[in-house]
Amino acid sequence: MPTRPPKKAGTARDGGSGDVLGPRALNRATLERQMLFSRRKLSAVEAIEHLVGMQAQAPYPPYVGLWTRLEDFRSESLARLIENRQAVRIALMRNTVHLVSARDCLKLRPLVQQVIERGLRSGRSESERLEGVDLEALVTAGRALLEERPRTAKELGELLRERWPGREAASLARAVRHLVPLVQVPPHGVWGKGGPAAHATAEAWLGRPLDPDPSLEELVLRYLGAFGPATVKDAQTWSGLTRLGGVFEQLRPRLLTFRDERGRELFDLPDAPRPDPETPAPPRFVPEFDNLILSHADRARVIADKHRRAISSKNGMVPATVLVDGFVRGTWKTERARGKATLVVEPFGPLPKADRDALAEEGERLVRFVGQGAEAFEVRLAEPQRVPGAS
Repeated sequence: MPTRPPKKAGTARDGGSGDVLGPRALNRATLERQMLFSRRKLSAVEAIEHLVGMQAQAPYPPYVGLWTRLEDFRSESLARLIENRQAVRIALMRNTVHLVSARDCLKLRPLVQQVIERGLRSGRSESERLEGVDLEALVTAGRALLEERPRTAKELGELLRERWPGREAASLARAVRHLVPLVQVPPHGVWGKGGPAAHATAEAWLGRPLDPDPSLEELVLRYLGAFGPATVKDAQTWSGLTRLGGVFEQLRPRLLTFRDERGRELFDLPDAPRPDPETPAPPRFVPEFDNLILSHADRARVIADKHRRAISSKNGMVPATVLVDGFVRGTWKTERARGKATLVVEPFGPLPKADRDALAEEGERLVRFVGQGAEAFEVRLAEPQRVPGAS
């Protein structure tokens, strides 16, 4: 008896497991969960928690990320959250700085602590610099200094070197940063203010202890709610954690399963949205380091392999990107000179006039947001970039 071919993408939202989801079906599901189809009527803290944090190596990308996802978002609404200790910037998933709610800071950090400590041990030269240092004593000393008052990494390192003379101040401070949950305190990360990155312990800054019993199952469920449908490897790529297969197996009775076009098993929440693959997607401007680009092992659902090369860099920088029909089709940046703010859009290839017009319209709103205080505004679509290896 001939084998019936698997059912194609787009019907899974109505039925059982085993359906095949193609790149467009995965793209539309991800866009919906990332709030990139239409702007949502949520508070900034609600959005940050839905997204399970926002990557925030640089201070301002989360502001743009919320602007592109929320109705009537204003920069001061996020600035107030940071100043009032309702949101913090702290190393979390993949050992990268994320902006999260205070509640999630205390829940998430214990779950990824092993990832962050692994970062301390990954470099041989770093291990050699710390050889012979009593790490427990270093943690105690670092905590005491940072609970006394917030300090920059340079200040912390110099004070620690007084106790461990002959050691590199930067290495001592870096070890504390990996071993102790540290938040970056205002004014760093506050729109329009800036300042050096000073740190305090999360417990001292928030006045509460870390969650003593955090749940990996809850973490996986929240990941699927924000980034699914997804494979085990996708969740590991997003979090930096390994061996999550057992967690998915425990959750299997509560999840739906699908396959991608390469036969890989995808997991998802039963009631999560999975829009029709042909649902139109509006143009969107995504900021630097956005987790939309970084949270799957296979990123074909948002960016073609040939275009990934165009945004790759040796130092790990991830440029701000442009979504056209839901997929990354270029990059953008802002320039400011003589009271004028200019948004420069650099597509990877020629775009139809309708897409260029839609980008210009959305870009006009963006440049007025990021260029607050400017006297004039402009949106400029540059000539298409030449993508190496692209035909």
